[in-house]
Amino acid sequence: MLSFTCTKPSKTSNPLPRFPPLPSFSQSLSLSLPVSLSTRKRKVSRSLGIIRAIDAAQPYDYESQLRSQHIQSESLKIAIIGFGNFGQFLAKTFVRHGHTLLAHSRSDYSTIASDLGVRFFHDLHDLCEQHPEVVLLSTSILSTERVLKAIPFQRLKRNTLFVDVLSVKEFPRDLLMKYLPNEFDILCTHPMFGPESGKGSWAGLSFVCDRVRIGNEEGRVSRCNRFLDIFAKEGCRMVEMSCAEHDKYAAGSQFVTHTMGRVLEKFGLESSPINTKGYETLLDLVENTAGDSFELYYGLFMYNKNSMEQLERLDMAFEAIKRDLFGQLHRVYRKQLFGSAELGGAVEERPVVQKLLHNGTPDKISENAP
Repeated sequence: MLSFTCTKPSKTSNPLPRFPPLPSFSQSLSLSLPVSLSTRKRKVSRSLGIIRAIDAAQPYDYESQLRSQHIQSESLKIAIIGFGNFGQFLAKTFVRHGHTLLAHSRSDYSTIASDLGVRFFHDLHDLCEQHPEVVLLSTSILSTERVLKAIPFQRLKRNTLFVDVLSVKEFPRDLLMKYLPNEFDILCTHPMFGPESGKGSWAGLSFVCDRVRIGNEEGRVSRCNRFLDIFAKEGCRMVEMSCAEHDKYAAGSQFVTHTMGRVLEKFGLESSPINTKGYETLLDLVENTAGDSFELYYGLFMYNKNSMEQLERLDMAFEAIKRDLFGQLHRVYRKQLFGSAELGGAVEERPVVQKLLHNGTPDKISENAP
């Protein structure tokens, strides 16, 4: 028969722990985890792939930071000397591309500059002490030499890039080569448009440039390319040619265009109720050229050695047209007065068409020729 023995617990054994009574639901319950436990839980949650709100925002912030760094690396500090209409016109696009703009001019354009996001300097020395990477000359042709003489080159960085945007090229090129220190880079450019023709878009408009003197260092070549990229990204038709070539072509296009526009303005061309397309084109020409100052037109004539030749050819062409008109009129009158008896039965000679050669000599082409 089995017997069971009952043993009493020893008095030395540890009693079961007693927990404090739970707080009532009417009381606030506040539990704080130790720091080590909180850190351990955060590591565990990340290892399990749990994404917190701050973690989700990091990739976007990182991409934004990279984009900002890229824009800053590509940006230039550009100083515009001559902040008139054309300087302001260029500044708007430069600022939109993320470049830092400084400006100086004889007139006070500080309010306009502030509205455009440009720092304006009344003193040229203060502007140069900002050490711009690019100095852009947007002065009139007639005042270019005076402005160059006033620039404190010693306050600029040794290899600063100088850019001009004048409508003639050989004249400013020679001035820059004469007055600038040998360490400075020179880029001669001519945007073949202005505030009127380029107010909507620069796409398809010609931009002429000549890298007159650019250092071989990678940084200097890159700086020049970054400046030209402003116009390339705007869709300009980039044309690289020498300053001499530019002036030769410009005299036959830009100077002739300005001359005809001013002639028609003096003529008093006015709109009518029966305008043709061709007549509308002439009115647009007068409007475009009338917006430019006579100082600009005079500069195109005075500082482009090819302009005098074009002006003489225009004069000879006008005289040739008058001779053709009056010659034909003379033949008609004689025929009406004397009839065919004067001709003696001979075949009437057709009028001769004259075309001026490049040297101004008339080239006679008979309409009877095959």
